[in-house]
Amino acid sequence: MATSPPDIRQAPARRRAWRFDPLAWVTAAALILAWEAGVRLTDAPAYLLPAPSRILATLVHRWPVIGAEALTTLIEILCGFASGSLAGLAAALAMSRWPALERALGPILVVSQALPVFAIAPLLVVWFGFGLASKVVMATLIIFFPVATNGLEGLRRTDPGLLELARLHGATPLQSLWMIRIPSALPSWAAGLRIAAAVAPIGAIVGEWVGSSAGLGLLILHANGRSQTDMVFASLAVLAAMSVALWLLVDRLTRRWLRWAPDSLGPGFTGPVLSRSKA
Repeated sequence: MATSPPDIRQAPARRRAWRFDPLAWVTAAALILAWEAGVRLTDAPAYLLPAPSRILATLVHRWPVIGAEALTTLIEILCGFASGSLAGLAAALAMSRWPALERALGPILVVSQALPVFAIAPLLVVWFGFGLASKVVMATLIIFFPVATNGLEGLRRTDPGLLELARLHGATPLQSLWMIRIPSALPSWAAGLRIAAAVAPIGAIVGEWVGSSAGLGLLILHANGRSQTDMVFASLAVLAAMSVALWLLVDRLTRRWLRWAPDSLGPGFTGPVLSRSKA
């Protein structure tokens, strides 16, 4: 009885899916133990460098405060990620459809990314206030560029032969876009979304530093001013955990959605899609 061959297209994606290797856990544990031992042996003051055990105790005892501020920051991150990703996808489609729009907006987008975020944040606080809106806009601006550029690069790399074949069969530009160009660009868009997930917390935290009434950024700023270094590290640990969780979620979802596509992106790839080299 003949059996169907295994789906070799999905195997590389499963093998190369990014995950925490046991060696990473061992390395992290060794660094934490060395940190703890170094603080105890040198008797370093807590305001200069707290021991991991003190940071953990602060995280447990002050969790009601840290957790409430973390929820505010998480809402800002998720809203900024959603709005920036949707705006980036829409911009990539529009610039791909109308090249004149790309020529008009391309330099403006580059200039907007060249400006330091700290230079833009005060203006956003003035325009949108100290609440949620200014932080979401800041995160949107940071996320928009990688999603738009990766998506546009993917749309550009569509196989011209497929487009010509579709044209010969009477396909309209909209049909070619929906059935050929967008599926071909999905791996590039996935790479852009992974970058966006990694940088999304930057906009929220920078906005909170410049002007905010709540959030981990504000908590870190106040704790640093009071020399509560253990609170600073505890807040940073929660922020890092949220950032890693968001990145892992986006990475898992994009790989699940793109099981049909050849996995041309390595596990640590965070840039525009590269053309495949043929042996």
